[in-house]
Amino acid sequence: MSRSASATAAETHLPRLVLTAGDPAGIGPDLCVTIAQAEWPAAIAVAGDPAVLATRAQMLGLPLDIRTIDAKNAPERHRPGTLQVYPCPVSQPVTAGKPSPAHARPVLRSIDLAVSACLHDRADAMVTAPVAKSVIADAGFPFRGHTEYIALACGGVTPVMLLCSGPLRVALVTTHMPLADVPGAITAERLDQTLAVLHGDLVRRFRIAEPHILVCGLNPHAGESGHLGREEILVIEPVLDRLRQSGMRLTGPLPADTLFLPERLNGADAVLAMYHDQGLPVLKHAAFGNAVNVTLGLPILRTSVDHGTAFDIAGSGTANAGSLVAAMKLALELA
Repeated sequence: MSRSASATAAETHLPRLVLTAGDPAGIGPDLCVTIAQAEWPAAIAVAGDPAVLATRAQMLGLPLDIRTIDAKNAPERHRPGTLQVYPCPVSQPVTAGKPSPAHARPVLRSIDLAVSACLHDRADAMVTAPVAKSVIADAGFPFRGHTEYIALACGGVTPVMLLCSGPLRVALVTTHMPLADVPGAITAERLDQTLAVLHGDLVRRFRIAEPHILVCGLNPHAGESGHLGREEILVIEPVLDRLRQSGMRLTGPLPADTLFLPERLNGADAVLAMYHDQGLPVLKHAAFGNAVNVTLGLPILRTSVDHGTAFDIAGSGTANAGSLVAAMKLALELA
């Protein structure tokens, strides 16, 4: 085979990533401009506003050659200092650090475009920069978060949020809901579905043959034998017993305040927490800025940063791209 033919064959096997630029007033554009400076063994496109990305590159003093591409085309190999962009233009002016509901529609358009690219085999994975849920909701769109929105765009599948950093993986039964609604949402059906998705994707995506999952209780001390709550006895324990009989390696329900001790985590492949602020503060304390959010249960591969829009530092040049880099690396690994 000639050298040119070999190069062509290598290009066709490159993993393809489509990034969303996130809220145009946040640090998403900063991060996209920053990662564009590096070499990546991948074909990469960004769904966002080309003008916003160009302006942010100027603010950061970084060279950037932007090439817009049609949404029906797959990206080509990434070149340092360039960005291939699926245009999602913003109709109103953008000021770094000043969010506006007028930006909501193009933000959602960028997510839709990335999902479509993955579903139609123009990309192998999507990687999302942060958005502001409140800004999108203020624009009149029923938006609870990336996870739920992407799941609906993929046909209404059951999504499971997983955050990971190295060997520590924390999944959630419930995600973005008021704390008062959590106990009623912890049903046998929901817990059964969540564990099925988590176990299945640990095998399928992470290639762990027999994953060991630690399961948190809902109440302090995992209910203290019913004295501090009965959800463990009435809901969680029966589901775990049934799934153990089907072959899953499950330990729990365990008190969340001691579950994350190193000796308890040793030999575990994932932790399942009952609600958002039960499991994620521990992981973010250990690895904030370098952790990755992965949405399980989808027909496509999606990873994301572990932080928010950080409007207060947008355009300042101080945003840390560590989590986006980690999200891209994990997407490349899993793809």
